[in-house]
Amino acid sequence: MKIRKAVITAAARGERLYPVADTIQKAMLPVIDTDGLHKPVIQAIAEEAFLSGIDEICVVCAPGDGERYISAFTSLRDNLVKSFKNVDWARQEAEKIDHLISRTQFVEQPEPLGYGHAVHCAKDFVNNEPFLLLLGDYLYVSNLIGKRCAAQLIELAVEENCSVSAVNPTIEHQIGRYGTVTGKHVPNKSGVYQIEKLIEKPSLSVAELELQTPGLRVGYYLCFFGMHVLTPTVFSLLEKHIAQGGSNTPLTPSLQELAESETYLALEVKGNRYDLSGRTGLLRAQMALGLAGEAHDETLTSMVELLAEANARKAQLV
Repeated sequence: MKIRKAVITAAARGERLYPVADTIQKAMLPVIDTDGLHKPVIQAIAEEAFLSGIDEICVVCAPGDGERYISAFTSLRDNLVKSFKNVDWARQEAEKIDHLISRTQFVEQPEPLGYGHAVHCAKDFVNNEPFLLLLGDYLYVSNLIGKRCAAQLIELAVEENCSVSAVNPTIEHQIGRYGTVTGKHVPNKSGVYQIEKLIEKPSLSVAELELQTPGLRVGYYLCFFGMHVLTPTVFSLLEKHIAQGGSNTPLTPSLQELAESETYLALEVKGNRYDLSGRTGLLRAQMALGLAGEAHDETLTSMVELLAEANARKAQLV
């Protein structure tokens, strides 16, 4: 198995980030990445894929957004070249944007018909190959030096020649936010499980009955990390659900069928994922990226100063 292609789903409008997402695409919000440079979220996600060995990317977006992405990145590249002539960091960043533009295509999801439907929109791009699937509103920070989270996932998928989903042990009060899985630990492989059952955003009572995984700490469950390597089998499974009609085709039922039809593993990725959709999601992601990268000292100093200022204000009010 060789994984050359990645799909990034970025068609959602980001209602939880209103009104900012009403004026700018959610995936174009800026962050300071681990390399210390400002860049749009979608670029940071794309570089997660490229630095994990991916050659081509397809971004599934809302109608009209493809042209907006291309225009925005072209403008960014041109401004870097014109405004920072002979500056090394600007030249390197412009080269990264050039690489992104040349290796990325955009496919529109005509209507917001669910996550599974969005994934299916990339079928022609995938062209019957295994592929990496990433969420357009998640940022990832690896705990391993020199190996991205996606690279950990791809390594196992290639080794075992099968679909693999990244998971993180997640405390019980948070499982209602994620797809949750259970299965048997694969012998002699640390943090690897043969997936048996998946439920999207389960209640705690359902999880206690159906999703307990032997070996995990009490009160913890295996929740999706926001990235998968999937075989093209998933598209035929999705097509059956899409053919049934309805306004929302999720991905999880097709993944359950995938687990029942072929080998499908879960890997405890060594790292963390940050969901940008929540009220403080972008703030948490930015702090995590800053602390994990070249801006570590500056980020830490800023956090300490802000905490000191907050404590001083609190003391004055007492």
